[in-house]
Amino acid sequence: MITLDAVIVNVVLPSIRQDLGCGVTGLQWVVDGYTLMFAALLLSAGSLSNRIGARRAFGLGLVVFVLASAACGLAPTLASLVAARLVQGAAAAVMMPSAMALLREAFPDPGPRARALAVWAMGGAVASSAGPVLGGVLDVLDWRLIFFINLPVGAIALALLAHTRPSPRRPAAFDWAGQVTAVLAMGGLTYGAIEAGAVGFGDPRVVVAFVVAVGALVGFVLTQSRVAHPMVPLELFRSRPVVVTVMIGFAFMIGYYGLPFVFSLYLQQVRGLSPLGTGVVFLPMMLIGLALTPFTARLGQRYGRPALIATGLVAMTVGLVVLALMPATAPPWALGLLMILVGLGGPLVMPPTMAVLLDHAPDRRAGTASGLFNTSRQIGGALAIAVFGGLLTDPDTFLDGVRTSLLIAAGIVALATAASLLLRAPRTSPSVTNPSVTNPVPAKETS
Repeated sequence: MITLDAVIVNVVLPSIRQDLGCGVTGLQWVVDGYTLMFAALLLSAGSLSNRIGARRAFGLGLVVFVLASAACGLAPTLASLVAARLVQGAAAAVMMPSAMALLREAFPDPGPRARALAVWAMGGAVASSAGPVLGGVLDVLDWRLIFFINLPVGAIALALLAHTRPSPRRPAAFDWAGQVTAVLAMGGLTYGAIEAGAVGFGDPRVVVAFVVAVGALVGFVLTQSRVAHPMVPLELFRSRPVVVTVMIGFAFMIGYYGLPFVFSLYLQQVRGLSPLGTGVVFLPMMLIGLALTPFTARLGQRYGRPALIATGLVAMTVGLVVLALMPATAPPWALGLLMILVGLGGPLVMPPTMAVLLDHAPDRRAGTASGLFNTSRQIGGALAIAVFGGLLTDPDTFLDGVRTSLLIAAGIVALATAASLLLRAPRTSPSVTNPSVTNPVPAKETS
């Protein structure tokens, strides 16, 4: 559900614009309203998962998510749709880290946990694969149906959750200062980037937004170093694998999340494809993730997780560059096949990266580390929509905006590829007794 609502909306954006009346800026908020709240609240949601228990946190988020989905489907105006998407994103923020914490509770050993994460990732792979085509099919009837399909899925998930054993609770104070500054920093940055595309960087609103974002970011770092119970303990950044996985999550989403947004508008506005036809073009990219995800854990054990991650990031970089350089007359089927290179990043990057993170995060910080990782991903996705959408606002430079967006994404993913090489343990690292841990790190990094 979380992944589906992030990807399914892209192919119906032109229908939303026609029905509710809005420009590219309005469409950016439909996408980023969800992603922004997801990112801003994930940090506290990780602590919430530790404090009230992963099972209870997951159930709470699930109920709110279903109700917000119904509100999205019934939204009469753009403002009400964006508001409902904000609530949806907040609920998703509660669900994601608690889901990963539930998996860690059920599978404490790294080997079985890696396989469980691969199975868990199948949900996202199925949603990614089905999202574009399903959105196109439902758009034939009514674009609002893309939100109503969450209702029966949510009911089934709640029924299954009732049979899950209770989760342990770890008392922790709520970091109000950290949460407020985090929301201001992310909100100011996203708002400024979106509005800059419409009114320019010199507009007073844009300048104020960026000033607020910088000031709030400084305040956030200061509070996290001084408060007794920070929602992002700085000790997490003492672990090299944690820092690198956070960087990879950020870069991955810029390419993997930004591409569908940019190409959905391109294929429908420039190439004249229908929402269903657009969804079919994305199908090869999504199906490769669905096909390879079940084998991710086995491939990671055989070749090493860092090698798998680097391979996926290289494939994404090449795919984004080639797509950016393709002529405007390239047939849609050729674009769809080239997108497979970007799609390889899904199964080759995310499951092993999450496994590395959970292997190196302290047990008592599992929920918080998961929240930090997913926050980095959602910030990357939100900024991709904000920046790329700004490059697509002018019809006269639309094609240049598409190419520039893809090249920016490729450059950031390439930097993440270089960072992923740091996941390799030094040759002098001590060995570990658990053979399922592919990449041991020095003891000081796991303390």
